[in-house]
This record gives sequence, structure tokens and C-alpha cells, in this order.
Amino acid sequence: MADTTGRVAVYLDFDNIVISWYDRVHGRNAYGKDRQRIAENPNDPEVVERLQQAVIEVGAIIDYASSFGTLVLTRAYADWSSPVNAEYRSQLVARAVDLVQLFPAAAYAKNGADIRLAVDAVEDMFRLPDLTHVVIVAGDSDYVPLAQRCKRLGRYVIGVGVAGSTAKSLAAACDEFESYDSLPGVVRPTKTPPATAPAEPVIATKDTADTKDEKEKEKPKRATKPRRAQSAAKTEEPVKTDEQTEATQLLERALRLGHDKADADEWLHASAVKTQMRRMDPSFSEKALGFRSFNDFLRSRDDVAELSESGHERMIRLRETD
Repeated sequence: MADTTGRVAVYLDFDNIVISWYDRVHGRNAYGKDRQRIAENPNDPEVVERLQQAVIEVGAIIDYASSFGTLVLTRAYADWSSPVNAEYRSQLVARAVDLVQLFPAAAYAKNGADIRLAVDAVEDMFRLPDLTHVVIVAGDSDYVPLAQRCKRLGRYVIGVGVAGSTAKSLAAACDEFESYDSLPGVVRPTKTPPATAPAEPVIATKDTADTKDEKEKEKPKRATKPRRAQSAAKTEEPVKTDEQTEATQLLERALRLGHDKADADEWLHASAVKTQMRRMDPSFSEKALGFRSFNDFLRSRDDVAELSESGHERMIRLRETD
């Protein structure tokens, strides 16, 4: 559980999070392709609909940051004259967010707020020595030096970024990293399969029927999958297999480290194992992998770990291999 007695400063690279989420919803580099159209025709019905589908839930970010303690200051950096960002001004002001205006020339680039945000954050840490937590809402690797400097100055650094658009180096530089996709209140985008054009009707004639029969005889018979297997193949896969594999390997490494410090057969507290996993990979999140709780994640890895649930305690150890 996060320390609710902390004093938290939140810095949002708003252009970064808006562009990253737009690309997450509509596909890679979608914002770059639509940028000119959005700027020239912001009231176009199709543009409005695409922007509406990629709306950022600002409240979800602010609420997550407040779980670490009292929000001392919250700043969002962007060109607020841009139609894309202007729609958020009222709800940001309602959440007591300080809007920092950037010139359009600086805000045009995706990393336009980097220098201003970093300078303000370092200045705030010296000006407000009672700050305990720093939340950086961005995904660029340019923020790695800022995260490292905050940690050296004794602050607990939390990163928030869009899955698929966040540099791994930034996640590793933070004490804790959370994907925007997994925050409570954020609806994950669902990919709709492309519509297939209906096949043109073929008028059967005697010649075509004979030709079809001959081709059917010449074709080798292929083994068909059972219906059950076919239906299972069509089930949705919310998380890539490689992400699940990486999470399993992360759990195994954390358990081995825990057993190295204790006896090989000793049971470890599940909370301590999760803490170690977050230290090794701050971007780890069982919710992002599709599990409601860490215990559900552990139960799904029963081939790697043994879970003991007695009372309120959850103990775990590495499963012995033959």
C-alpha cells in the first residue's frame, strides 16, 4: 500500500500523453498522420469522433497520484491554444492543475515540454524540501536524467506512461511505474477486425461445375481442426504471450533472490516477492497482464511457484523441479 502521508508533486507532459494515447487507440503514428487535418479542420465530424475515441481520463491520473499522499502541486505542460488540448482546460482547472503555456513552436514537437518540466521539477525539489514523491506523467527517455536526479535527492519517483509508447529506460529509472492503460477508470482500446468485402456471386454453369469437380479431385485432402480448437483459436488475447513469459521469468528471478537470502525451502511473503519484482521491473503490473490481484497472478503460475493461503497470509516459494 502506498504511503498516504507523503507530499506529492505531479508533472504532466500533456502533449506526450495525448499523442501517445491517440496512437495507442488508432494505431502507430496515427497522430502524426492526422496532425495537419486536426489543426486545419478541428470541427470536422470525423476528426471530432477520432479525438473523442482517444480522450484522456485526467481524473484517473490525478486520483492515482493522490494515493501516494497530499498533492502539493500539479502542473501540466502543453500549448493550451491548440484545439486538441483546449478541451481539457476546464477539467484540469477543476482538479487544481496549474496549466503551463508553451509556445506553439516548442509544443509542436512531441518532447516540447522536456526542458521546462525538468527545470521546474528540480527547482521545486530545492524550493520545497518537504516533497516526498514525484510523479512524472510521460514516456520519453529524455526524462531518465530527471528521474535519476529526483532519486538522488531522496524523492520516491513514480512514472506513468502509455503502454507501447514508454521507453523501458524511463520505467527502469523510476522507483515505481504504472501503465496509464491499467489505471482505474481508464477504458482500454479494443481493436475491431477489418471488414471483409462480400464475395461476388458466381453463376454456376455446366462448364464451371465440371471444372470445379475436377479441381476438387486434384486437391489433396487437408486435415481440418476440430471445432473446439478452432473456436479456442478465435478467443481474444488481451496480453501478448511474450509479456506473460517475461512476467513469469521475473517472478522466478524474484523467488530465487528471496531464497538466496533465506533458506532454499523457506516460504516467502507474497507481498515481499511483489516488492522485489517491482524493484527489478518498476513497470510490472498484474492488472496490465489481465489479473485482478497479485494472488490471481500467482495462482496462474502454479507450475513455477507454490502458493500457501492460510488466513490472511499469503506465502510463496519456488516449486521444485524434478
